[in-house]
Amino acid sequence: MFERIANMSKTIKLGVVIALIAGGAWAYTAANTVPASKAGDGTGTVTGFVLSTIKYNLNAANPGNLDSVTFALDSTPAAGSTIKVQLAAAGTWYTCTNVAANITCNTTAPQATVAAVTALRAVIAQ
Repeated sequence: MFERIANMSKTIKLGVVIALIAGGAWAYTAANTVPASKAGDGTGTVTGFVLSTIKYNLNAANPGNLDSVTFALDSTPAAGSTIKVQLAAAGTWYTCTNVAANITCNTTAPQATVAAVTALRAVIAQ
C-alpha cells in the first residue's frame, strides 16, 4: 500500500511539473502583441495612352533649337504620375508636366536640336 501511495505521489508530482511548464509557456505566448495588418493578391488591366496634337516648339532666336514638345493624352494621368519623353534612341530623357492631360516637355537642358530628333518616345507611369 505504501508503494502504491509512493507511485501516486510521483504521478502527482509529475503532473504538477507538466502543469507548471505548460502554464509558463502560455504566459510567454500571451504576452505577444501583434498589430493589425493586410495582405492581398490581385490583378488589374494595364493600358497605354493615346498621344495627339503633337507639337515641336522651336526657339524664337534659333529655330534649329527645340525648346519644348507638347501633346495631349486621351485621358488624364493620376496626380504624381511620371511623364518623360525621349527624342532620339539612347538620347536624353526630358521630364514633362501635366495640366489636365495636356503635356509640356521642356527640352532645353540639355538643348535639343531639330536635326537630332529621330523619334518621339513617351513614357507615362502612374
